[in-house]
Amino acid sequence: MPKITYIDAAGTERTVEAQNGSTVMETAIRNGVPGIDAECGGACACATCHVYVDEAWAEKVGEPGPMEEDMLDFASDVKPTSRLSCQIKVTDALDGLVVRTPEHQG
Repeated sequence: MPKITYIDAAGTERTVEAQNGSTVMETAIRNGVPGIDAECGGACACATCHVYVDEAWAEKVGEPGPMEEDMLDFASDVKPTSRLSCQIKVTDALDGLVVRTPEHQG
């Protein structure tokens, strides 16, 4: 199972196992990772699962699609590696992925 490391705004790291086919958001919710609110439940209809993908992983994770880019307009403190975690599908290629949560969501 791929592992994902979530780092919160205070610097606390949590590494959890993810299921292939799930999303980075679903994995966070399933494992009680704080900092990801996921108010829309993963429908790409809000920006409360905003994360910063670690620069080393940005290319593997890829760019946001048009709908995700529109939703990122509602996120706080957007950066070049900002993504909505509901739009990042977990695969074996993402084993070791590191994401950071912003200080505030939405």
